[in-house]
Amino acid sequence: MKQRVSALLREKFGREVVLEKPRDRSFGHFATPIAFSLAKELKESPMKIAEELASSFQEDDIFSSVEHVKGYLNFRLSENFLNEYAAWALQNPNEFAKQDKKEKILLEFVSANPTGPLHIGHARGAVYGDTLYRLAKHLGYDITAEYYVNDAGNQIDLLGLSIQLEGRSSILSQEVEYPQSYYRGEYLSVLAEEAVEKFGKEILIDESRQKELALWAKDGVMEIIKKDLADTNIFFDTFVYESSLYDDWDRVMVKMGDGIYKKDDKIFIASSQRGDDSDRVVVREDGRPTYLAGDIVYHNQKFERDYAHYINIWGADHHGYIARVKAAVEFLGYDSSKLEVLLSQMVSLLKDGEPYKMSKRAGNVILMSDIVEEIGSDALRFIFASKKSDTALEFDLAEFKKQDSSNPIFYIQYAHARIKTIISKSSLSEDEIMSSSLRNLDENADILMFDALLLPEIVEDAFASRQVQKLPEYLKFLAASLHKFYYDCRIIGTEDEAKLLKLLMLVGLSLRVGLSLMGITAKDYMSKEEN
Repeated sequence: MKQRVSALLREKFGREVVLEKPRDRSFGHFATPIAFSLAKELKESPMKIAEELASSFQEDDIFSSVEHVKGYLNFRLSENFLNEYAAWALQNPNEFAKQDKKEKILLEFVSANPTGPLHIGHARGAVYGDTLYRLAKHLGYDITAEYYVNDAGNQIDLLGLSIQLEGRSSILSQEVEYPQSYYRGEYLSVLAEEAVEKFGKEILIDESRQKELALWAKDGVMEIIKKDLADTNIFFDTFVYESSLYDDWDRVMVKMGDGIYKKDDKIFIASSQRGDDSDRVVVREDGRPTYLAGDIVYHNQKFERDYAHYINIWGADHHGYIARVKAAVEFLGYDSSKLEVLLSQMVSLLKDGEPYKMSKRAGNVILMSDIVEEIGSDALRFIFASKKSDTALEFDLAEFKKQDSSNPIFYIQYAHARIKTIISKSSLSEDEIMSSSLRNLDENADILMFDALLLPEIVEDAFASRQVQKLPEYLKFLAASLHKFYYDCRIIGTEDEAKLLKLLMLVGLSLRVGLSLMGITAKDYMSKEEN
């Protein structure tokens, strides 16, 4: 609806027009302050301009009225327009809220080290990234979801050591002295047992084979990670392995030109020239590349694949890393404005009001899979999509296990199930319902129809602003409108039964599509549903 009105106004006025939704619905469906922006240009008062503009809309079928109020133009959409749009949406449910943007986007997210299962901090970035991906797909973008596997460096060496230590303790029954930094968790026991089965017990003792063990084990860890993601309905189009990139390092260094230099047997990137706090080491004295070196080669590879836009979702602790990567992109000869970095804050989990602290190195980690098992994938996805990704998130498991209106995902699912139940009670056929008109609705029904038809603009805005929380906020709002309408309005057995059921079908469509864009399947029945 907003797109249609915006296009009409843009054509009429020859410029982009700001559209707002009045807080008081009695003023109409949309409003614009264009008269204020024209006042200086036309040397007239906004009130007079608005009055003249309002009178020029008498022939537009899309509006039932265009009024001027204190310099604003207020638009009320016509019943014909709303009825036709609602009918089209119900007849074309797979096209509802879709667009045809087509721009190519590469979206990288999660990219957790292949050294252990995903924890709830990873889960937040995973849900945020996947929801963005789903929104973009729905809007027609040619978007690729990519996982960058950091399978080189010290973290991989530490994985080999950790498996050996775990195996010596649990399998060989040896006394083991653990270093301060090592990985812990049940998955290490499984990997140690599988390693013995494949390589023999010697693999646990021979320190010279730690690297061999680690490179074998990281593939097993990646399978754990992929399963954790799949259990949350998250899948990737491509995986890029850091270890595969370093053969290209010499070529990329040449491409960097004056962006790198050698000093004290180290190679630096001159990132301070491009906004970083200082220059950064990319190759150590012993010739080993740093983590940044891998990212430079990776981003060169990304840009050589020629996408229109690149989005990275990183943990908030990587904030200081943005400037140096953007500097590298510029030294490589690319436009760094095409690289967008979004940050995902960590999560504080409560259970019975007590916080859990997460520390992967200390072993006190809360696994994503444990939370999915306890509250389900739908609740986890809803929680992590319901607040801006760059703000702190704290939640208590108990709140999302409740089967009542205090649990927002239950509240929304219950709205969809309620619609299905009401429709099932009607003796009217689907054809009778679909052929009815949504004209001449009372004020409450008209408001509910308009609210249900807002989904397309919510989808577009949520992606454009990168604020996916706007989608669950809208779904909660629409569910509340549906529940209120249910209690305020009798439906079955009235003369308006067909049109009211059609209205409910429209609400159900918006709830269903909105939930699917969050990776959640709408439920047709719930155990506490009223009969």
